[in-house]
Amino acid sequence: MNIAISIEHPAWVHQFHNIIKHYSRETDKILVLAVNKDGDLELLDRYGIEYNVLADTTGKNIFQKAFLFLRLSILYTKEMRKFIPDILIGRASPMMAVAAFLLRKPHVIFEDTEVSKFSLFFCRMFSSVIITPTSFLTELGHKQRRLPVYKELFYLHPDVFKPQESYLETCGMRTLEKYVIVRFVAWNASHDIGQEGIATKDKIDFIEKLSKHVKVYISSEAEIPDKLLKYKLPIPYERIHHAIYYATLVISEGASMASEAAVLGTYAFYLNTIVSGTNMEQQNKYKLLKILENPRTRYDTALSEAIEMLKRVELWEENKMKRQKILDDMINPNDYFVQLIGEYCKK
Repeated sequence: MNIAISIEHPAWVHQFHNIIKHYSRETDKILVLAVNKDGDLELLDRYGIEYNVLADTTGKNIFQKAFLFLRLSILYTKEMRKFIPDILIGRASPMMAVAAFLLRKPHVIFEDTEVSKFSLFFCRMFSSVIITPTSFLTELGHKQRRLPVYKELFYLHPDVFKPQESYLETCGMRTLEKYVIVRFVAWNASHDIGQEGIATKDKIDFIEKLSKHVKVYISSEAEIPDKLLKYKLPIPYERIHHAIYYATLVISEGASMASEAAVLGTYAFYLNTIVSGTNMEQQNKYKLLKILENPRTRYDTALSEAIEMLKRVELWEENKMKRQKILDDMINPNDYFVQLIGEYCKK
């Protein structure tokens, strides 16, 4: 089989690296097309995945993004004509959907972000199957397949992920010491238009107040202010999930890390107005996440509630027990995805 996939965000690398490596080990060929965004190319390098870069940015405003959509639709299609894929896979990339339609090839995707309306518009028209979690809030028609799964289980299911304390110790982190990971995003994704975080001075104030109560590490898409560099998470990004697993709490502006924390049994505060069915289920059913939407109060609320939660001696152990409920309810999506690829390539 010839399989093509696009990578347009670091989370996509994490999600599909096991599937990419699965087909790289077989007699099949897999073509990885990448768009440079927030360190996804570095992450591909760290995983040892070969790729072709088709754009150096995803665009910073609606006009740049519109131009890139047209340009990348053409470039993706050209690459596909040379590669001649049997199937295109990945996330809801509208450019890949267009390329699949023009080449009359199947396009099998996973999507869990309801606000990706532009991408889903094209995928609803041109993709073959759209896999979503059962908690997905949007009905996508006859192409949608709802499964008991989160995207994070592609790379954090126990079948493919084993937390290693040694990775943290090599970087000078101590797992016996309580610590909190704070995740700041760049606010430049297409679904972030009109959204914003906090000013640099407030960011500094937030971290300094929290650090009076617990060891704090920062993971950030945007540049970290000089005054906060001493809090930078020292572990390589491809191993960040080991740090999340052993963390006491995660406070995240990004949905991906908040959801990763919940799947790993680490309680997360999610600070954003963009809420998905996945986040809501992790909050309401599994009690491993809290959504804080109000831009004026969410940082203060996260700070005060985190400080209060840290007083609970058995907090880490309690949340690892809650995680087991997720694992009991969900499937390993890698197995399902590989099976589905095989079915479509036989047609």
